[in-house]
Amino acid sequence: MRLPGGVPTAHVDRFARDLLPPPELWPVFDYSAPHLSHYPDHMNAGAALIDSAVADGFGAKPAFHFGDGTWTYAHLLDRAERIARVLVEDYGLVPGNRVLMRSGNTPMVAACWLAVLKAGGICVTTMSLLRAKELTYMVGKAKINIALCDIGLAEEMEMTRALAPDLLHVGYFTPLGDGSHKDAEFDRRVEAKPSGFTNVNTAADDVALITFTSGTTGNPKGAMHFHRDILAVCDCWPRTYTIDPDEIVVGSPSFAFTYGLAAFLTYPLRYRATAVLVARPTPELILEAIARHRCTSLYAVPTAFHAMLQILDRYDISSLRKCSSAGEHLRQKLWEDWFQATGLKLVNGIGMTEMLTHFIAQTPDVTKEGATGKPVEGYSACILDDDFNPLPKGSRGRLAVRGPTGCRYLDDPDRQAAFVKNGWNVTGDIMEEDQDGWFWYVDRSDDMIISSGYNISAQEVERAVLEHPKVYECAVVGVPDEARGNIVRACIVLDNPSHASEVLAEEIQNFVKAAIAPYKYPRDIQFLEVLPKTQTGKIQRFKLRQI
Repeated sequence: MRLPGGVPTAHVDRFARDLLPPPELWPVFDYSAPHLSHYPDHMNAGAALIDSAVADGFGAKPAFHFGDGTWTYAHLLDRAERIARVLVEDYGLVPGNRVLMRSGNTPMVAACWLAVLKAGGICVTTMSLLRAKELTYMVGKAKINIALCDIGLAEEMEMTRALAPDLLHVGYFTPLGDGSHKDAEFDRRVEAKPSGFTNVNTAADDVALITFTSGTTGNPKGAMHFHRDILAVCDCWPRTYTIDPDEIVVGSPSFAFTYGLAAFLTYPLRYRATAVLVARPTPELILEAIARHRCTSLYAVPTAFHAMLQILDRYDISSLRKCSSAGEHLRQKLWEDWFQATGLKLVNGIGMTEMLTHFIAQTPDVTKEGATGKPVEGYSACILDDDFNPLPKGSRGRLAVRGPTGCRYLDDPDRQAAFVKNGWNVTGDIMEEDQDGWFWYVDRSDDMIISSGYNISAQEVERAVLEHPKVYECAVVGVPDEARGNIVRACIVLDNPSHASEVLAEEIQNFVKAAIAPYKYPRDIQFLEVLPKTQTGKIQRFKLRQI
C-alpha cells in the first residue's frame, strides 16, 4: 500500500492532503505489475503528458481539432504555460490550491487542466450542466477560491460566486482562447503572459484531482487521485485497447467524467494521438466529426451509440477502426445492432470515478459477447458475498476490485468505510464471474440510477421534487429504458390528489430542471394516492419499479 508521507509533498496548501481518509480505510494499492513499478517518487502528471510529448518531437502534430480550429502539441504546451503563469502571478495560486473548471470539451479547458497540474494545483472539473446550487456545494466542500469557466456558462458561475464568498477569482475564457468574446478577460490575461513556466516538482503521491461523484445518499463525494494515478491508468487499459500515434479519437463523454478525461485528454497525450473535441456532443455532431476528420476510434456511452445508430446512414464512418462503450451497462441487442450496421464490435468495459477509469474490459476482438470483460492488466477483481468475503468462480455477488488506483474520499470517513471492505473497492455492481474468469453484469446493488452514462442520486432528485409546493411525498427509482439504459421515475403523492395531470407533471419536471442539473429530472412521473411501505414505514421501491 502506498501512503503519502514518505516523500516530501510539494503542496504548500495541505488542505487536500490533510483530508485524505485515514490510512486504515484505504484500499490495497497494487503497483507490482512490471508496467507500473517504474514511477519515480516525484512526478508532475501535467508535465509528463504535454512537456514530454513536445520534447519527443511531437510539437508540430495536432493535439486537438475543435470546429474549424486546430491546436498542435506545441501550442497546447504554450497555452498551458501561460495559463499557469496567470494562475500563479495574477491569482496567487500556490501548490495544493484547488481550481474549479467549468466547460464543455474544448482545447482551452484542456490547457487549463494541464496548467493547474503544472503549477502544483488540484483540478476540480465539473459538468457544464450543473447548477449554482450544486457548484456551490463543491466550492465549499473543496475550499476552492479559483474558478476557470467558459464564457458561455457564465450565468450559473456568477450565481455560484454570489453564494460562495470564498471564491475570489473567476476567469472567463473562450473555447479556443482567442479573445473572441468581449467578456473573456482570462483570454487576454493569458495572451499577455510570456511562454515558459517552471513546473512544480510534485510528489507522485500529491493529490492532483478531486472529481465529484454522485452518491446514493446525501451530497456528492469528492474522489481524490494522485499524479501517479493519472499515469498509471494511462499505462493500464490502453495496453489492451491500444492507442497509436496515428489515431484520431472522438466521442461523447465530458472531461468532467473520468471516462471522457481519459479518452480525450490523458490517453491521447500519453500516446501522442489526436483528439477531436465536441463541446456539445450530439449524435449528429459526433458523426459529422468522424466524417470530417476521418476519426479512427469512437468513445461513447451506450445511449450515445443507440442514438447514433438511428442516423448512421447519413454519414461516412468508414475511417473507424474500433469503438469503446462504458459508463453504463451495454445491452446485448445494442451490441448486435451496432455490429450489424457497422461491422465494428463495441468493446465493453467498466470503470468508475473512484477508480479513475477502466478496471474490467473486453479486448478489441470481443471474444465473449455480452460479458463486461476480464480485469485490466494491473488490476484484480473478485465477487464478494453480503459479508464481503470472496466467493468462488461461478458465483454472483458484489463486484470488488483493486489495483494501482482506488477510493480516497475527501473528508468523508463514513462513506469511505462503506466503499472499502477488507482492502477491496466495492463498486456497487452485482456481477457474476464465470469459471473462465469473465465478469458478467447483473444489476446495481444500491439506488444509484445510471441513465445515459450519468450517475444520478435518487435522493437528490427526491429532495428537488419535494420542494415543489404541490408535492406531499415522493420516492424516486430507476426503471429500464431501451434507449437510455434507465430513466428516472418519480412516484409522487400530491397535497391534493385531484390536481394530478399531465400539465402538473410537466410543471414538476421543469421545476426540477431549474433546481438541479437538467439531466437528472424525472422523465417518468407517476401520481399515486399513497406510496407502498413496509410496516416499519420503509418505502417499497421494488413495487414502484413494477408500475
